[in-house]
Amino acid sequence: GGLRDLYLRKLLPLEEHYRFHDFHSPALEEADFENKPMVLLVGQYSTGKTTFIRYLLEQDFPGMRIGPEPTTDSFIAVMYGDSEGNIPGNALVVDPKKPFRKLSRFGNAFLNRFMCSQLPNQVLKSISIIDSPGILSGEKQRISRGYDFCQVLQWFAERVDRIILLFDAHKLDISDEFSEAIKSFRGQDDKIRVVLNKADQVDTQQLMRVYGALMWSLGKVINTPEVLRVYIGSFWANPLRNTENRRLFEAEAQDLFRDIQSLPQKAAVRKLNDLIKRARLAKVHAYIISYLKKEMPSVFGKENKKKELISRLPEIYSQLQREYHISAGDFPEVQKMQELLETCDFTKFHSLKPKLIEAVDNMLATKIASLMSLITQEESNMPTEVVQGGAFDGTMAGPFGHGYGEGAKEGADEEEWVVAKDKPAYDEIFYTLSPINGKISGINAKKEMVTSKLPNSVLGKIWKLSDCDGDGMLDDEEFALAKHLIKIKLDGYELPGTLPSHLVPPSHRKPTQAAE
Repeated sequence: GGLRDLYLRKLLPLEEHYRFHDFHSPALEEADFENKPMVLLVGQYSTGKTTFIRYLLEQDFPGMRIGPEPTTDSFIAVMYGDSEGNIPGNALVVDPKKPFRKLSRFGNAFLNRFMCSQLPNQVLKSISIIDSPGILSGEKQRISRGYDFCQVLQWFAERVDRIILLFDAHKLDISDEFSEAIKSFRGQDDKIRVVLNKADQVDTQQLMRVYGALMWSLGKVINTPEVLRVYIGSFWANPLRNTENRRLFEAEAQDLFRDIQSLPQKAAVRKLNDLIKRARLAKVHAYIISYLKKEMPSVFGKENKKKELISRLPEIYSQLQREYHISAGDFPEVQKMQELLETCDFTKFHSLKPKLIEAVDNMLATKIASLMSLITQEESNMPTEVVQGGAFDGTMAGPFGHGYGEGAKEGADEEEWVVAKDKPAYDEIFYTLSPINGKISGINAKKEMVTSKLPNSVLGKIWKLSDCDGDGMLDDEEFALAKHLIKIKLDGYELPGTLPSHLVPPSHRKPTQAAE
């Protein structure tokens, strides 16, 4: 509510006065402030987009069609609804509660290929998912769509919180249309994540090659300084064909879930940032328009003066940047602005009203800052809003939770101390390290521990975890624990930050702990 109120009171008057909406983007509506974070899925045919949504929701959605041939050539917005059903595109773009009203400008050819699929699914209480038409390889696609596909994609890309590009590990190719689609995401690089799907269909060696080829191809299309995050896995509920990378796929799926789960929290901050960007552009726009108005002659030579001003726009930009101390990055693209100005009557423009600018400055300086601290405060105080339901619930607890019963978690639900089974072997080493009164010195322990070839920083951490009583020496149980932790680390697992209770050696447990 707070954001929308600010917008209506402070920013909208400035936008309207200088015809911001004719130049940049339409006025914001209720839905722009209220809607849930959206995830856009983009991929070629049969890369498993629809199946991926099914995998997240663990439920079929109305209007879902799966098949190798161009079946889903519609944009489908999968959203929460109390009952299942479909809403056709034409009805969707007149619904003020849905964030799609601006899509009407793409015309009927598009609207016939756009629908909303509603269902009561827990996942959709926190996010909405947009499935896009599969992209064909080759030329035949371009002509037949009947609407500007890339423009529609760009419209969605500017409004969603995540763009997931899906690729198929066992037939990787990036067609021209796909490259163009990806290019229409320019400037939204931070939203893009890549999923290399069906990775269980190939063996490890092939997977490495495919991954390399994918990164190389994407590098040519997306010019971002950061390396794109690619999640490798098999995102559907079927058995893995190749199980050798099972652990990798599980870890990757976890990371992807975490990324999607954090969206609701980040969305609030993003909406605020979008409003700040918009406010800065609106200010710059007001300066440009009022400058053009000021330069217009009152009687003769209007047309010529207009032509001259349009061609001088780059210099006008520089002048305004100096005069108002604004960075060049805040200015709209020169060429686009020149094209739009061609059709305008400059004499109808308004001159500068400092009051309107002050209102926006006040909003940026005080209101936004307090809102930002409010949001970050809410984030720290309340249990963070995360996506739940569907596949997101299988990741939490129980024996199939990520990493359950592995590494430092091994033995968590057993009566016996998990280290005991290997202790006889560790004891043999212990007694070669000249213990005195049943304990070995730090120096002697170190000699044995460095044979693991682990770096000192890791061994130091293991020492801290193992020396339970902190006396700078290890008894036979503490030593066995140290060996156990070394083994965990060598097996490729993470060390715990603090020692979990099931790993504490029996003789070092507090009486209450032993009773548990």
